[in-house]
Amino acid sequence: MGGKPCIRGTRVTVGTITGLLASGADVQEILQLYPYLAAEDIRAALGYAPWRLEEQEIPWLVL
Repeated sequence: MGGKPCIRGTRVTVGTITGLLASGADVQEILQLYPYLAAEDIRAALGYAPWRLEEQEIPWLVL
């Protein structure tokens, strides 16, 4: 998925899950949309998202 973090063993991105939640979808709706996910996967996405925001990326200068 172009380097985007995905839910374990799927092509569903953390951004997809957090975006759905931010737009008002609840966990049950997401699980209906993606029946191969578990509620634990959604909790993991919510745990990962703020951690990722705190991580800083420092570009390397390659000569």
